[in-house]
Amino acid sequence: MNPVTRSTRKYYFRKLDLSNLRKLGSLVTNHEEFNKCHGYLLSILKTNVEEGLLNTLVQFYDPAYHCFTFPDYQLVPTLEEYSYLIGLPLSDGEPFNGSEQTPKTSTIATALSLEPSDMVHPHYTTKGGFQGLTANFLHQKAIAFAQNKKTDAFHSLLALLIYGLVLFPDVDGFVNINAIKIFLTKNPVPTLLADTYHSIHDRTDKGQGTIHCCAQLLYKWFLLHLPNHFRTNPDNVRWSQKIMSLTPADIVWYNAAYDTGTIIDSCGEFPNVPLIGIRGGINYNPALAMRQFRYPMERPRYISLDGIFYLNQQDSSGMRGKFERAWRTIHKKGKGQLGRRSSMVSKSYTQWVIDRAAKYGMPYPLQRVPSSTSSSTPSPIPLETREDFQEQLTEAKLERDTWQRRAREAELKNETLSGEIERLKRQLLDQNRRLIEKDDLLRRKDALLGQDVSRKRKFMDLFDGPHPDFE
Repeated sequence: MNPVTRSTRKYYFRKLDLSNLRKLGSLVTNHEEFNKCHGYLLSILKTNVEEGLLNTLVQFYDPAYHCFTFPDYQLVPTLEEYSYLIGLPLSDGEPFNGSEQTPKTSTIATALSLEPSDMVHPHYTTKGGFQGLTANFLHQKAIAFAQNKKTDAFHSLLALLIYGLVLFPDVDGFVNINAIKIFLTKNPVPTLLADTYHSIHDRTDKGQGTIHCCAQLLYKWFLLHLPNHFRTNPDNVRWSQKIMSLTPADIVWYNAAYDTGTIIDSCGEFPNVPLIGIRGGINYNPALAMRQFRYPMERPRYISLDGIFYLNQQDSSGMRGKFERAWRTIHKKGKGQLGRRSSMVSKSYTQWVIDRAAKYGMPYPLQRVPSSTSSSTPSPIPLETREDFQEQLTEAKLERDTWQRRAREAELKNETLSGEIERLKRQLLDQNRRLIEKDDLLRRKDALLGQDVSRKRKFMDLFDGPHPDFE
């Protein structure tokens, strides 16, 4: 069954003037140190988004299953992939939910190496209904810190500016309190993914409009799965035509770099993962992303794929509270629960996708015939530009240093345990020596006691019976 063509929608992503922020980023002299503390924010900042490609991608969003559905395959942005792209781990703590207590201005000032007097109007003010700090003030402070060689303070302000203007953009030239809260928790990944899904879903539901999420991160995620020839388009072929010509064999399904061995499978009582964004909540289904972790891709049967979506101002059913409580119990799955690694994709799953694409429709004309028997061999990881290669090399070095540090810690622990074992051996030998000495001493005492008893008996024998001297 060939999918029908449905009408496309007009979507937009916020156009950000990042020139001043990029100049500020160029003042970072130690990228390794910055990345260790704040992740790959500089890489996100330097990403130039091909808006045409991104606008084409969102046309494939599937509002029923919260994923991107193509003629005979699906792609699902995951927490683990976003964590890899931004270079920050997934915390086991509760993510941002919007109902947290607003941090005190003194707490914010201390975290940013600011003076308490800085946290007053007009620097700390209200815009768009939220409190926050003006970007111009933070920018000036960051330059001053950089000039005075206050590296940690400079890095923190630069990172916060990227949080407020790139990761969680809202009012131009303003870093609101939500971005500050997320920055302080150092756990932005769930919120970033939530904003991506939530905003695309909201705009899809409305049929048009501006998508409020980190476009750079979504763009990097899509490139993560595209073949090398998508990096360039010298013939100016339409992005829709290029995407519609892709087969499952063209997709880069798996990258070991984002595979930590475990996957967040669900939270609380939800059969999938609830995500809390800045403007509301939405869930996504890791069951549809097994192929991206090199596990067998089967047609989902046992898990509910029903979509949940709410807006904060319209949450009459209290869904946000349920989402908040769910994140207090995170369910992860590893190899033991997911089975053996395999690129196998069942025909029933692919046919299920083909049927879904036919029912919902494709936004562009088909360039090929969808097939449930198409090859699922993953393509090689795309080549990178010189700048991207350098960035990945830095990331690889950081990962290497992490493993080396863990190895040294393990060796130190092993040496400590070995020393403790030797100490216990010596202690045991000393105790055995003392026991032998005690046993020897007891034997000598027994021998002396035996001799004493014998002498006493001989002495008493002298008085047994009549003695001549007494006669």
